[in-house]
This record gives sequence, structure tokens and C-alpha cells, in this order.
Amino acid sequence: MNNFVVIILDGVGIGECPDSYKYSDEGSNTLSNMADFIGGLNLPNLEKLGLGNIHPIKGINPVKKPLASFGKMQETAVGKDSTSGHWEISGLNVDMDFAYYPNGFPKKIIDEFIELTGVGGVLGNKSASGTEIIAELGDEHVRTKFPIVYTSADSVFQIAAHEDVIPLGMLYEICTIARNEIFVGKDSVGRVIARPFVGTTGNYTRTTNRRDFSLFPPKDTILDYIQKEGLETIAIGKINDLFAHRGITLGIKTKSNLEGIEQILKNTAKKQKSFIFANLVDFDVYYGHRNDPVGFAKALEEFDEYLPKILENLDETDALIITADHGNDPTTPSTDHSREFVPILFYRKGKNGINLGTRQTFADVAQTIAHFYKINNDLNGISFLYG
Repeated sequence: MNNFVVIILDGVGIGECPDSYKYSDEGSNTLSNMADFIGGLNLPNLEKLGLGNIHPIKGINPVKKPLASFGKMQETAVGKDSTSGHWEISGLNVDMDFAYYPNGFPKKIIDEFIELTGVGGVLGNKSASGTEIIAELGDEHVRTKFPIVYTSADSVFQIAAHEDVIPLGMLYEICTIARNEIFVGKDSVGRVIARPFVGTTGNYTRTTNRRDFSLFPPKDTILDYIQKEGLETIAIGKINDLFAHRGITLGIKTKSNLEGIEQILKNTAKKQKSFIFANLVDFDVYYGHRNDPVGFAKALEEFDEYLPKILENLDETDALIITADHGNDPTTPSTDHSREFVPILFYRKGKNGINLGTRQTFADVAQTIAHFYKINNDLNGISFLYG
């Protein structure tokens, strides 16, 4: 049906990059370290595609005749953020660096945020784990009604608020103001993120109503090029947010990996000549950032269980890439993303899998998609459509 499908397993890295020392990520290897920690991964369908041919992973064997071409990709963009990772996958040379505030935000920014949004004050203003900071400051937030502001090693301004204290509509409006009026120019963070939660003392939990407010991509991405050809682009999960809704025909919000997989199955079954771009975020949000290798492995097993159904929906005219946007090693002390290579599995029904080697940029994905649709472009990267 001439569909091209890209599935991002958010945070599923496959070994430290040569420059990982710049990020204090030496030794990070999301897949291998997790596998060692739990005594081996059980992903038979990813194994058949060739996952174990890329790098040694306990429990995942290399196979003589993988169903997919296999390799790994190195990010050229500075950092290890979802925005830069996805933008590079879409063909951009992300030569700008976002603003980072690992020690919290300066008084000038916080004062401007309070003034423009009318929130009265803020709590937190530090680098923190999202689950830990709502446990720490949730009661004070409920009492004062001040939003909890925090960041991480990534370029993010995160706003946590109880849904009964600051309703979702108001929280999203606050985030929009921060995105459009405060974090601009030299202060541009990659994402402003709404982090709503619910619950009571000692039992606060984040909800699935998170929303990312990203910068606009600085130039056309593969999404724009495909759309200009009159073809449909379908964004599943947080893809729509990361590209600020640009170049996307149909944006489908999901609240879990399972919902994302269901949408992948639904759209691969009925769409024709469409680009389907999906992000499965649970690996990163619920397990990588929470240092939970057991939960991470179970989520991978869930995806692996559904993988044959996804492949069944593809015919000889379709193409599928499974990759990631960065690492998020759940076995290291850090709860942040990790600077890692990402795996690449390129499946075409009836085609022999080959070794794609180490790709020098994530943008090779975009050029492969453009090659598939015969679209002239000025994107970065080198196609691996035919090896």
C-alpha cells in the first residue's frame, strides 16, 4: 500500500557514543545494561529482525538471516533531547543548541513567568525527577496553588500542577505563554512541558494528560516535503507536539504505548501511500526516567508481542523503520536521557536483511523516506533504501 512507517522506541539506546563523556554518560547502554540487570531480555520478534546483530544484548541472539537490515545511528546534534533527536531523524542539521538550566531558572525568567501568567509564585525551580518533586512539593502546591517548576539535564521547562488546583486548560495556557513569550531567542528551551498530576498526600501520581510545547523546526522537515507532494502524514503519540503540529495531516494523541500500537495497527491496515510516524513514549517516561529496568523490559516485551501483527499489515510495497531518539539507561544513577547510539531496523517484506553499519547521522532516516517516495530535497543524510 506504499506506506512508510517509522516507530520511535523513545529512550531505547544501544551504547554510549564517542562523545558521551561530555554528558557524563560513559558506560550507558540502555538495552545491554538493562538486559544484564534482569538476567536477559526476551524479545524473540525483534531478535528475528536482527536486534542482536547490532550489539551484544543478553538474551537476544544474532541471527544468520535477519528479517530486517540492521545497524545503529549516531546523533550529530548537540545534546540528547527528544526534540533534537526527532528533528534530526526528520532530516535537519540541528546546529543550534537549546538553552539549558541545570541549576534552575534565573530570577529574571521566573519573575517574567509569574507576571505574564498571573500564577502568583512558583515552587521548586530546580533540576529534579518529576515523580520525586510532586511527592516533595505536592502538599505545598495544593495549599498555595503555585505551580511546581523544574527542569533536568535536558533543555526543558516543566510545569507540574494538580488537575484539581490548576485545571488542564489553564495549565496548557500557562505553558503556551511560557513557550511563546518567555522561552524565545537566547532563552529558547527545546520544550515547555505540562506535567499534570492527581492524588492526595503521599499518593500523588502523574496523569496521561502531559503535553509538550516545542519550538517550530527551523526549516522544512521530511514531514513538510511529503505533505507538499500531496501525501498524507500521520503523527502518532507526541510527534505532533515535537514538530509544533507542522507538516502533519493527522495528529493522533495517545496515552500509552498500547494505544500507540493500536493506532499503528489501525493506520497501517487502512492507509495508502502515507507516512506514518509514531512515538512510543512509555519506555522513556515511566521506566527510563524512573530507573526501572524491570518495567522497561516488560514494556519492550509488550511491543515485541505486537510486532508480528504490525508486520502482517505490511506488504511488499511498504517499509518500516524501528529506531529511537536517544538513550535512557535505567541502570545508571542518572534519571536523565543518555547520549547513546540508537538501533535501526529497516524492514521490507521479502527483502533480505543486510548490515547497515554505523550511520553518521539520524538524518539518514529522512533521506531513506525521501528516496522511497522519490522526493527531491535538501535534507541531510544518506539513504539506505537499497543498502
